[in-house]
Amino acid sequence: MLVTKGERLIVSASMRTDIPAFYGTWFANRLRAGYCMVSNPYSGVPYRVSLTHDDADGFVFCTRNVSPFMKRLEEVDSLGFAFIVDCTITGYPQELESSVIDPGQSVSRLHEISGRYGPPVAVWRYDTILFTSLTPRAFHVENFERIARSLRGATDEVVVSFAQFYLKTRRNLDVAAREYGFTWWDPSRDEKLSLLGELRGIALDNEMELTVCGQRDLAVNGVRESVCIDAYRLSDVAGYPIKALQKSHRKVCSCHESRDIGEYDTCVHGCVYCYATKDLETAKARYRAHDPSGEFLVSSGRPALPDVRSCRDLAGGGAT
Repeated sequence: MLVTKGERLIVSASMRTDIPAFYGTWFANRLRAGYCMVSNPYSGVPYRVSLTHDDADGFVFCTRNVSPFMKRLEEVDSLGFAFIVDCTITGYPQELESSVIDPGQSVSRLHEISGRYGPPVAVWRYDTILFTSLTPRAFHVENFERIARSLRGATDEVVVSFAQFYLKTRRNLDVAAREYGFTWWDPSRDEKLSLLGELRGIALDNEMELTVCGQRDLAVNGVRESVCIDAYRLSDVAGYPIKALQKSHRKVCSCHESRDIGEYDTCVHGCVYCYATKDLETAKARYRAHDPSGEFLVSSGRPALPDVRSCRDLAGGGAT
């Protein structure tokens, strides 16, 4: 599908990696340049994404550690771009998240973001919900309630999802389970719905709506589907309507159309359940090789395609 003249886009930064935590300097350099280059995650073909006001309606920043990015948010705001910060705060044991900052630090940053830019900017993500002998149902109830209480007033939405066990996810979980001596399992749908009901009540008690991401069959009993790339929320932030197609490459996803500027296998948080990192050592190597002044997040040797607005059919996924 070719994009018609004047069609704009929401930029996702990113559901493939943690740009705010690890690649903030690169992002700032590309924002000043007005574009970045991205490799299609399936074909490897590179393409150009415009980051100018003429083409970009705003940004959705997905992160587990927004602290290194706070100055960058000021720059994005000063340039007049609307943005949302989706911040994942789970508070899991280090056996599951080896390099994630203390939840209290992220909570403080979300309060700061909400106070400075307005509550619609800040969204809490408690995902992925993973059932292990270290994190059984009781753990999630107690842990979620503690974080929700601490975030009261900072956000009006918490997004959750349950772990999806891709081949790479199973492999990484099995390796960690053997190393640290825990077990993991995929709970039944009834168990998931029961937990969602309890978490929803806790969220409401703390003035938040609980939504579920990418798992439409669990969006029942008052739990709404999440829209992580959300043109409506972005419009609320911007103060004017932002139009985007409600279209995703995943049938179970309700996100509005976007262009993700991240790269898989570049996040070094070390979450053993992560869908975006196949191998942590590969991610570390790519992180070390990263050039903050480069057009690509990580280098690509292929010739570039024209601007993504002219070859959207080749551009690859939106929200992933």
